[in-house]
Amino acid sequence: MKQAWRELGTLMATTMFVYTVFMRLLPPPLRDRIRRHTRKIIHYLYPYIRITFHEFTGENYFMRSEAYTAIQTYLSQHSSKLASRLKAQEAKSSSNTNSPLTFSMDDNEEIEDEFQGIKIKWVSNKITQKTGSFSWHPEEKRYYKLTFHRCYRDIIIGSYVNHVLEEARAIEMKSRELKLYANSKTKWSHIVFEHPARFETLAMDPKKKEEMVKDLVKFKKGKEYYKKVGKAWKRGYLLYGPPGTGKSTMVAAMANFMKYDVYDLELTAVKDNSELRKLLINTASKSIIVIEDIDCSLHLTGQRKNKKKNGKSDAREEGKDAVKRSDGEEDEKGSKVTLSGLLNIIDGIWSACGGEKIMIFTTNFVEKLDPALIRRGRMDKHIELSYCRYEAFKILAKNYLDLEYHNLFPTIEKLLEMTNMTPADVAENLMPKSLDEGVDTCLCNLVQALEKSKQDSNKVEINEKGKVQSTRE
Repeated sequence: MKQAWRELGTLMATTMFVYTVFMRLLPPPLRDRIRRHTRKIIHYLYPYIRITFHEFTGENYFMRSEAYTAIQTYLSQHSSKLASRLKAQEAKSSSNTNSPLTFSMDDNEEIEDEFQGIKIKWVSNKITQKTGSFSWHPEEKRYYKLTFHRCYRDIIIGSYVNHVLEEARAIEMKSRELKLYANSKTKWSHIVFEHPARFETLAMDPKKKEEMVKDLVKFKKGKEYYKKVGKAWKRGYLLYGPPGTGKSTMVAAMANFMKYDVYDLELTAVKDNSELRKLLINTASKSIIVIEDIDCSLHLTGQRKNKKKNGKSDAREEGKDAVKRSDGEEDEKGSKVTLSGLLNIIDGIWSACGGEKIMIFTTNFVEKLDPALIRRGRMDKHIELSYCRYEAFKILAKNYLDLEYHNLFPTIEKLLEMTNMTPADVAENLMPKSLDEGVDTCLCNLVQALEKSKQDSNKVEINEKGKVQSTRE
């Protein structure tokens, strides 16, 4: 037996050597013809078809493939029973399993699947290569390879692949956890999104809250409507107001209500407009893209000087000025993202990549933002989150003290109308600081804080009036 294998190996080596020498000596036209016939013979002798699913697709391989993600989800359910080499990682916090670990196929591992009595082989592959001749950071390219007999081509392509995608969607929905993404260069990393905020516990005006919920529901069900009117299925929200008024909490409540992942986009970590575009392309559908405190991000603030002729501003010249100004604004030490680059991402051609996305800007100083950045169509809905008033206070009292009413409520209502205190400050005063503190103590603390805030406001107002009078004199 060993002698037979030895002879077979010698024959194959000799054949390959002769074939290589022979091909080098032949003229190119004859060589190409022989290659074509050789491929036909190999195709006849090797009856299997292979389909490759790459992790990233597109011209420069920077768009993450949804098919690859779906196959990864599907195979993870089978690999722990079928694969001989596994990767272990910590289980998700909301996992229904008792095991603290989850298992998936290791790199360069293969498993067999069966569909309608047909044997199918999956292989998980990884290629590590240098990104360039002067790059010290290797780039990994992963892909799955599906192999099956060619006589089952129609069943595999027509039914099995769809079966895999549908099963993956069912698995994802069953064990779905919201994710919070952060950007690093052109890639996203994520953790589980576990913020407990809900609209029911959000301290804001009930009418504004109801309006917001209705707007989100309409957007979620608006796929056909957006298609009919010829707009990308996306919506922009500008959340503005003083610090501590609940802008970040509003974002979390929106994510939990819509069941959308959150992409926290840090513009200062983005090198240029090209990287910003790649990051946007790699965001999934059913997601919220957030730029918090955009008034502090790069050179995206400040009013443009409108060119006026005969007392009237030219809208077209205004638009040109915005592009010229933003293109010239570059931070040599850091990010080179420009205003025009951000505008193109929000409302340009690239904004239509993927559907069902929400873009949110938050700011403490809306007056600092360029009008081109927050106009309707880019930021479709502007929501002001202001100081705490009585209706918002009642929600906080219910949240923190499980209280519907107290005899101090009328006093607190009057004080809230006479002074400005953020929901965050009100909540801090309502929260018990020890086991000994009860409802009465917490409410008294809030009353004292409101009275002190009122006195401080009066002092500031008196000082301001004194300065104005002294200036006039």
